[in-house]
Amino acid sequence: MRNFLLLLCMCCTCIHVMAQDYGPFQETLKPLRDFAAAPDTAGLLTRVDQWWKSRQEKQQIPFIVEDSVAFLYRGNAKSVEWMGDFNAWGYSKEFPNKGTRIKNTDLWILKCSFTREARLDYKILIDGTHWVLDPENGFQQWSGVGGGSPNSELRMPLWKPDPITLERPGISRGTVRKDVLFNSKTLGYQITYSTYLPHGVASGSKLPVLYVTDGYEYMLPELGNIVVILDNLIADKKIQPIVAVFIDHREPINRSNNRRMTELNMSEKYLTFIADEFIPTIERSLPVHHDAAHRAILGTSMGGLTSAYIAFTRPDIFTMAGIQSPAFWSRPQIYSVCDNPNSPKIKVSMTSGLIHDTSEGSRKMKEILQNNACVYTYRETPEGHSWGNWRNLIDDILIDFFAVQ
Repeated sequence: MRNFLLLLCMCCTCIHVMAQDYGPFQETLKPLRDFAAAPDTAGLLTRVDQWWKSRQEKQQIPFIVEDSVAFLYRGNAKSVEWMGDFNAWGYSKEFPNKGTRIKNTDLWILKCSFTREARLDYKILIDGTHWVLDPENGFQQWSGVGGGSPNSELRMPLWKPDPITLERPGISRGTVRKDVLFNSKTLGYQITYSTYLPHGVASGSKLPVLYVTDGYEYMLPELGNIVVILDNLIADKKIQPIVAVFIDHREPINRSNNRRMTELNMSEKYLTFIADEFIPTIERSLPVHHDAAHRAILGTSMGGLTSAYIAFTRPDIFTMAGIQSPAFWSRPQIYSVCDNPNSPKIKVSMTSGLIHDTSEGSRKMKEILQNNACVYTYRETPEGHSWGNWRNLIDDILIDFFAVQ
């Protein structure tokens, strides 16, 4: 569970007017100016080595004080750039991301500022062609469709990992069944899905159920790690025991072929598959309630778009929609789908990052939900379009839907 900018706007105002001490930042970087101005380079390499080693030993690369950051790199290069959430991975030209080489050295620096609550993914681009992880930064966040690869992670001083995402010893764990094969007549091809059953399900009991798009990513420990989150929330009695069904959009025999951009693009065929074929199959095989009041759907990005589309198009099958960083921009007609004051009221839990994420479209949807008297919660965080953002908000969404009464 994270702290949110919208919910803490009064506190944030206080934070920004508080005096911040930049003395340590300036003092630590002062030797770089001395290196550049050195009239005699004799012994300079030794001083550079000593300064660099000191930063390494103190784990101060990147070097962060208050809201100020000095990205640092050491190596021979013609150019060094920092690419990440802060400049939309190169798509935004407004952020000055090019490093400056310190004269007389092989040190490169980029100074910038972020809110102290931020968490950002990034990589270093050498000579415009060679992408590398920050070799001095031990923090990493995996990203990308289908599992992807790691990015380096910038953690500002007030950002902390959420303990609900960490596996705990000594608690009861649910049962996971992975990669169940399903032959879909509606889609005309095979899919796979995985299931989670909480510990100690009594015979004959019926539980609420969560359907999760991009299910493989949500389950992967490096990405969503949702199974651990479910175990922890149930053990803490913060949510009631639920069943979760994770839909994998990768082709079973060629997992490099991910069909999500077709399936999750407000596809009527995919909606028919979910409503008329998949849910009935799940209800025949798992101990779940058979009514919409106990069903939720969850997704991120294109999956967030689909969660809104399916729930508002078919409120007879879903009454709860978890929407993370939704790609509403790809199908603007979603706003019309959801803007119906006469439709049954959907319970929505929606989140977005504030740094080149989807806050603009999410806020527009928030106004629509508000005007139609939907029950909704909307949260924003100072992060980008990243699993580091989404993972830390999963527990809030689950509590919104399945809190113990």
